[in-house]
Amino acid sequence: MTRTEEFEQLRPLLFSIAYRILGSVSEAEDAVQETWLRYEACPTRPASAKSFLSAMVSRIAIDVLRSARMRREEYAGQWFPEPLLADPYEDPERSAELADTVSMAALLLLERLSPLERAVFVLREVFGFRFGEVAAAIGRSEPACRQLAVRARRHMDAGRARFEADRREREELAGRFFDAFREGDVDGLRELLAADVQMAGDSGGKAPLWGDGVFGAENVARMLAAFVAPFIQIGGVVEPHEMNGQPGAIFRDRDGKIVNTLTLDILDGQIQTIRAVINPDKLRHLGPVADAWAVVRETNRVRRLKD
Repeated sequence: MTRTEEFEQLRPLLFSIAYRILGSVSEAEDAVQETWLRYEACPTRPASAKSFLSAMVSRIAIDVLRSARMRREEYAGQWFPEPLLADPYEDPERSAELADTVSMAALLLLERLSPLERAVFVLREVFGFRFGEVAAAIGRSEPACRQLAVRARRHMDAGRARFEADRREREELAGRFFDAFREGDVDGLRELLAADVQMAGDSGGKAPLWGDGVFGAENVARMLAAFVAPFIQIGGVVEPHEMNGQPGAIFRDRDGKIVNTLTLDILDGQIQTIRAVINPDKLRHLGPVADAWAVVRETNRVRRLKD
């Protein structure tokens, strides 16, 4: 097998490691490309390409994350990960587990960890690398990595129950949610939402925040129902789609351009959190992006005429 073939075979794994460390599709793709350039320039072939390349992409991602931390602290409004339509790395025996580790909820929990804790958790807990391999990847001793893993696991376990749910139940409830949403059925939406449901949006200051800081089943249900009819009337489309391994949707304008994405956190038969990503910079990897300001202005005009 050539070096190129070897790398391409491992590319899905490398991207999946980098995305979980960074929470950014574009930055993960850049980290994978940088890994290839370094591997191509390496004078010798490693004994294990998987261990070598996983360590390399992890170190690159850690460095990127450290520089990104300050930008995220100064970010306008809430910061959410870039939405991922499909994880390229597959393991049929662990598909549900891997999907949960790439969910918006899990990635936001990972944001609480230090870059080293995050890398150790991803390599060890998600992908099952041995501590010796993890130590080589992050440049720390095995005992230090074990300590980092304990701390990371403690942080993750503290919040994990919030996004665990039976997959079949989750998909069925999401189907009912989007049916009620498209019909503008306030009562149907309300019964699917937890009493303390929260709807939040990430615009980065570059798009309207129609989903920012709405709390409670009544308020969220009414807001969603009020928005959808005029949005569909102007040619908008709500396209249910798995997002970060969880139920979600892509909103498109009449030309098929992306307005925003939506993801649902479901637990105990109810929707706990709805997250909208509206920042155009975080949507470009999904396709052409709409002018969300123009879409919202037109939607609001239709709403006012209806009222």
